[in-house]
Amino acid sequence: MSSVEDAEEEEIGWGGVVRLGTVAVTGAAGNIGSVVRKALRDEATRVILLDRVPLRPEAENEYAHTVDLRDAAAVESALAGADQVLHLGGVPDEAPLADLLDANVLGAHHVLEAARRTGVERVVLASSNRVTGFYPVGHLTRPQEPLRPDGLYGVSKAAVEALGQLYADKFGLSVICLRIGSFEPQPTEPRHLATWLSPRDAIGYIRAALTAPPSTRFTTVYAVSANTRRFWEVPDPAVLDYTPVDNAESHALDIPGADLPADPASPQAGPYALPEFTLPHLGF
Repeated sequence: MSSVEDAEEEEIGWGGVVRLGTVAVTGAAGNIGSVVRKALRDEATRVILLDRVPLRPEAENEYAHTVDLRDAAAVESALAGADQVLHLGGVPDEAPLADLLDANVLGAHHVLEAARRTGVERVVLASSNRVTGFYPVGHLTRPQEPLRPDGLYGVSKAAVEALGQLYADKFGLSVICLRIGSFEPQPTEPRHLATWLSPRDAIGYIRAALTAPPSTRFTTVYAVSANTRRFWEVPDPAVLDYTPVDNAESHALDIPGADLPADPASPQAGPYALPEFTLPHLGF
C-alpha cells in the first residue's frame, strides 16, 4: 500500500466517517459527555476528558483531567494539543444568574480563549433549545430568528452563543453551536414528542459538527431527533451534514397524555416558561 493510501486509511473511522484527531470533551462526566466519550474512543486518535468530577480513563487513548472551567490556566493546559473541542461543561438547568454567568458564560469564555491560544481548529458549543423557549408550539423555529430565552439558563446559553460568534468573527475560530433538545434514552412526557434528542442522534450531530469542513466559520443548529411533532428546524445538509433518524412518535403509546392536542399558542418551553420556574432563583 502506498503512503497516500496509508494516509487515507488513517483518516477513515467507523462507518466511513472521517477519523478525528485529538478531541477534548468538557463536562465529560455529564449525561451527554458519558455517552459521547464512548463513541469517540473508536473515532479519535486521542480523547481528552475534562470535568470537575474526577474521571478515570477507560481506554488507552483517553486522558482525564480534573478541571474547574473557571480556572483559565488549567483549561488552557488541559486543551493543549487538541484539534477539536466539544464543550459540554456548565450548569445544566435554571439557577441564580450569578452561578450561570460564572459556570456557563465565563467557562465558555475560558474554553474559547484557550482554543484560540493553543491553535484548536474547531469548537463545538453545547447551547440549548431554551434560548428560544417562548416561541409558540405552532411555530417552526429556525436558528436565524431572534432569541426568546425562557429563563436565566436560556439567557446564559444565549451569551455562550454570542461568545462563539465573537471568536469566529474576530479571531477566525471555527465554531458550531448545537441547540440541544431533550436528551433522554427515550421520551417520557408529552413535550418530548417534539423535543426529544436520542443518544444515537446526539452522537450523529456531534460527529457532524466535529468533522464539518474547515470553511464552516460559524453556525447554529437545533440538535433534535426526527420527531413528527418537532417545532424546530433540522439543519440543512449544506450547513451541517447530519439527518436525524429517531422519532419520538414511536414511543407515543407509552406516554400518558400523548393523545391530547397541544395548544399551538403555548410556549415551546412548556413548564420552563412559567414564572414559578425562575422565581426561586432570583434571590429576592
